[in-house]
Amino acid sequence: MSSGTIPRPPEGPPYPPQTAGLGGVPTVIPDIPIDAVFIFLYVCFAATNFTLFNYNRSKGHFFLPSALLGGFSMARILTLCLRIGWATHHHNVSLAIAAGIFVNAGILIVYIINILFAQRILRAKQPKLGWHPLVKTFFVAVYALIGVALALLITLIVISYYTLNLATLHVSEWVLRSAVLYLLIVTLLPLPLLALAFAMPRSPLEENFGTGSLKSKALLLTAGTLICVTIDGFKVGALWSPPRPADDPAWYDSKAAFYVFVFSLEILVLTLYTGFRVHRRFWVPNGSSKRRTYIEPGKSESDGRTYSQDEENISHDQEK
Repeated sequence: MSSGTIPRPPEGPPYPPQTAGLGGVPTVIPDIPIDAVFIFLYVCFAATNFTLFNYNRSKGHFFLPSALLGGFSMARILTLCLRIGWATHHHNVSLAIAAGIFVNAGILIVYIINILFAQRILRAKQPKLGWHPLVKTFFVAVYALIGVALALLITLIVISYYTLNLATLHVSEWVLRSAVLYLLIVTLLPLPLLALAFAMPRSPLEENFGTGSLKSKALLLTAGTLICVTIDGFKVGALWSPPRPADDPAWYDSKAAFYVFVFSLEILVLTLYTGFRVHRRFWVPNGSSKRRTYIEPGKSESDGRTYSQDEENISHDQEK
């Protein structure tokens, strides 16, 4: 064997993994029954969120995060179906690659939703700061870098199955670690944004949006963010740990840890956001970004009543 390569079965590429990974190689028992239960749960959340999105949109209440939560649930259904296929076709490395990509990429949808919610709270609590062009540029850069991290994640996972060169694998491993570390920082981002919004002196221009107080929204988002941090922290910790042989996995590579720290916590996030009706709590009027306010056009900020332009003019004349 030439230097700079590692021993792998000769039938590749793609080559089967020689080190342990999250959840290990799925088997008919216990993976398929467990995956079937999770598929059922994700189907329920997908149907619920898509139904809410379409119903609210028909009423003029457009709330994209509901569709994103539905899309995330659909992505997880595909992830679990791939694991079932992999469980019955152990030698199909392509299924292993696809399953690994979806396990790591799907949850990014929820991270983006959390950042969006934090941005709305910041804009409502501190309008001058939240609507500032530099802050908007910051969020655009964060979203763009999420796309870059996702592209690196997918590319490097694929590379790890298609090369035997140790140098290439070593570089890919460290770039992949850097990408997932950035995603962990992104997962944490809503927490300092919320702290900033509430730590600053209360703005006289403070607004609210949707239903419920800003504090209740912040508490809900904090809970969802902490769950996501636990999920991503588990993945980052596993990836940054020294690799173990496939036949001698660490506890974090076990099936129990995989299903608890990934899918079970994701179901908890979906339950939290769907059950506490984020489609009402975090809804903002259409065109808010252009107007730089969450107050609906024609709505009085002081008492919430709606006036026509003529009624407002009459009111001003009476005050004079």
